[in-house]
Amino acid sequence: MAVAASVRADFSAVPDINPWWITAAVMSAVFMEVLDTTVVNVSLPHIAGNLSASVDETTWVLTSYLVSNAIVLPMTGWLANHFGRKRILMMSILGFTMASVACGMAPNLPALIFFRVVQGATGGGLQPLSQAIMLEAFPGKMRGKAMAVWALGIVVAPMLGPVLGGWITDSYSWRWIFYINLPIGLIAALLAQWFIFDPSYIRRTSDVVDYWGIGLLIVGMGSLQVMLDKGQEDDWFGSHFILVLAILAFCGLAAFVIRELVAGHPIVDLRVFKVRTYATGVLLMTILGFVLYGSTVLIPIWLQTLMGYPSLQAGLAVLPRGLGSFLFMPVVGILMGIIEPRKLLAAGLIVASGSLYMLAMLNTSAGYWNIFWPQLLQGAAMGLLFVPLTTITNDPIAPQNMGNATSIFNLMRNMGGSIGIASVTTIVARSSQLQTNNLVHNMSWYNPRTRQMIAGARAAFIAKGADPHTAELRAYHAVWGMVLQQATMLSFIHTFQILAGLFLACVPLILLMRKPKHNEKGKPGGMAH
Repeated sequence: MAVAASVRADFSAVPDINPWWITAAVMSAVFMEVLDTTVVNVSLPHIAGNLSASVDETTWVLTSYLVSNAIVLPMTGWLANHFGRKRILMMSILGFTMASVACGMAPNLPALIFFRVVQGATGGGLQPLSQAIMLEAFPGKMRGKAMAVWALGIVVAPMLGPVLGGWITDSYSWRWIFYINLPIGLIAALLAQWFIFDPSYIRRTSDVVDYWGIGLLIVGMGSLQVMLDKGQEDDWFGSHFILVLAILAFCGLAAFVIRELVAGHPIVDLRVFKVRTYATGVLLMTILGFVLYGSTVLIPIWLQTLMGYPSLQAGLAVLPRGLGSFLFMPVVGILMGIIEPRKLLAAGLIVASGSLYMLAMLNTSAGYWNIFWPQLLQGAAMGLLFVPLTTITNDPIAPQNMGNATSIFNLMRNMGGSIGIASVTTIVARSSQLQTNNLVHNMSWYNPRTRQMIAGARAAFIAKGADPHTAELRAYHAVWGMVLQQATMLSFIHTFQILAGLFLACVPLILLMRKPKHNEKGKPGGMAH
């Protein structure tokens, strides 16, 4: 009773504002920030050519953003309490917008990388801040609808990024992928100024700053993000650079965890993991980020390398997943008030696993509609996953701890995504080598089917005008190309099967989570257990 009275008192100082205006304020900023994590990807060759750099050098434009973003993200809860949540939100929106304009005006690659670091650092707090604000703005029974809108932006924006980035770059210039953030950022800042207010429990509890925690976080998280981004490119632990990064990441993060558990005023309060429902939800969100971002990268690579899709068409072919999320997430928001959220979450894991198994059953003859339906189904499953999982995980968290909890929650989703992208690209590359060896083992001159295939190809080249010797060489090359194509296809199938199995393995974990206890009268729906 005392806690509930305190919560009502906390919110009594906040003006009574329609929560959908608050949603418009925070989601416009979040959509802009999440979009920028992928919108640059397809523009790297254009940036390299314009700034007289190699494509490998320009990948630091992506890495620098992700590193600074990952460092700031877990500190957002502490920053909001220390300086004021509205102030940090306004600084994040305006800083991100100004850094975007600076990126568009960058005269060379070092300047662009520097401004991307600033952009990632200022945008790092937008996701957890928006989630915490929306969880508080809506009454308990409407949290499902609120999280449906939030999840829609988080899921759809990364899928639209490559398509929008490719269109803007081809139609105008790569610089405009940054300039378009200016009007959106200014509108978001105005809306935040008008409609966002700090509840009274957002306050500084101590002037002590955990400098050791900040330093260890920078070293550990920064090293881990660079290692994941550059690992496959540098052959992982075959590179001394990656090996050093791995050691720094392990030691830095281990020391960071110990420091935060013993510090009186930690920069990231890890004691929130004592709440079983929250800890389980963060684990599930990490795996969800792993599979979501991993498959988002995997499908365009498959379409371009094996199916012959141009980059823009490959991006468009991924859109059905965004369409499925866009259509189904509002429905899930409504179902949250009718069906127990844990049942929806279990259904989402099963449906998402089934959609990945559908992709694993395809071959090199697959048409557009064979790709369309599994992705549409997967998009619908994302609604069943994101909305209930976000609501259940944060339900038992007290309002004064919500900023810290959402910071960790979003960090682990992003880190799961980074690990997923690094893992699927590595699995495909290594599995392709293994499958090639297996297929070549059966390709022997003593195998009648092999001789028949080579003879058929040789005859086809002779029919096109090649002399017998040239035709035979071309026949060998053609058969070898078929082996490589099928080996690569088998590696993609193997990877899809792994991702599908991961989702199924998560279903029993739902039993560890408690049913949400909504509070219909108070703004926050949960209390600390």
